[in-house]
Amino acid sequence: MKIGIRRESKNIWEGRTPLIPNHLQKIMDKHNINFVIQPSKIRAYPDQEFTDIGVKVQENISDCPIVLAVKEIPVDFFQPQKTYMFFSHTIKGQKENIPSLKRMIELKDTLIDYEKIIDNTGKRLVFFGRFAGIAGMLDTFWALGRKFSADSIPTPFEELKQALDYNSLEQAKKSFAECGNEIRKNGLPESISPLIIGVTGYGNVSKGAQEIIDLFPCETITAQELDNFIKKGKFSNKTIYKVVFKEEDIVENIENNKFNLKEYYTTPEKYRSIFYKYIPHLTVIVNAIYWDERYPKLLTKEYLQNNYDSERDPLVVIGDITCDVNGSIECNTKSTNSGNPIYVFDPKTGHTTDGIKGNGPVVLAVDNLPCELPRESSEFFSNALRDFIPALANVNYSLNFNDVNLPIELKKATILYKGELTPNFKYLEKYL
Repeated sequence: MKIGIRRESKNIWEGRTPLIPNHLQKIMDKHNINFVIQPSKIRAYPDQEFTDIGVKVQENISDCPIVLAVKEIPVDFFQPQKTYMFFSHTIKGQKENIPSLKRMIELKDTLIDYEKIIDNTGKRLVFFGRFAGIAGMLDTFWALGRKFSADSIPTPFEELKQALDYNSLEQAKKSFAECGNEIRKNGLPESISPLIIGVTGYGNVSKGAQEIIDLFPCETITAQELDNFIKKGKFSNKTIYKVVFKEEDIVENIENNKFNLKEYYTTPEKYRSIFYKYIPHLTVIVNAIYWDERYPKLLTKEYLQNNYDSERDPLVVIGDITCDVNGSIECNTKSTNSGNPIYVFDPKTGHTTDGIKGNGPVVLAVDNLPCELPRESSEFFSNALRDFIPALANVNYSLNFNDVNLPIELKKATILYKGELTPNFKYLEKYL
């Protein structure tokens, strides 16, 4: 069996790989599998590292029946009757990726999506989420420092850099810890205290973001405590305050103002957002919670237009790590890239201005944040993916989908099987 690995080409910062050399070596040592990888000048692991372990580096991987990638694959890359495994970003019917789905259907390809590889409890098994949270939080603090500086408010955040400008995550954490020590010693300006960071969600993305927040002198308060905390005024300018919002904190049943988790996920149309009541207290919003169009929006343009006042409200930066454009954070009106990651949303006009100048909150909306930490995020991802590769290489595609010998975790993640939508993904027909 020969498995191909496509080089990433979404943008010039995308240096990730689904499998790293060390893990490929272990797979090849134990199983009769050969790998071919396309050359890349931007990959975090140079071509020579693959060549050194016996992986063939060449442009043409057309003779590989299985192809692995990380991000979306261009429409013209697909070939007939192949198996592709990557983040297709089609499960919400994303219109920009429907042409790729249609092409794979035409070619009778099999598509396995990492996003849907889950265990029997629904927990994701192969993911970059933690590193999206880490990079997103690094960049959010960087943006915060730049905005304060532009407003002539000196803070230790000015010394922080964007995630991609550090040589490693270790170096970034060291820099942020030093910034935290400066705050612990000398404090922040009283004019921006208390500095409160609100994080929506508690999954892998949220945990990654909190990993960075906790490098600072940090105190956690609950959503229920937030209002009284502000009223009492007993806060310190030498502490950053963190609030982690769960579902019950941010939505309520329209009819009875109550919350039931099962009801919310099965009938979200019965719920409305109550997140607005926290916004007047938050300096930073970090959006790290799953959302699709069935669910209420957390922060609407209408709310900002009617209520936001830059002279009164502390809200400075919104780090929309989940990056659903026009989604739960409605003022995220466009996704950005790592080279131009932030813009200001003007609540009065609805217009955006790249950078930090303007009236309104700064929005960070990079749609592939883990690429800013390509080596560490690839290693983490590869460590989870590698155990599935031997079974993937031994699939008998002559069988029908019900009988095919895919591991159950990969079977659940199979969107297309030989050009046909599988039962769990029949709903995508309406987007085709």
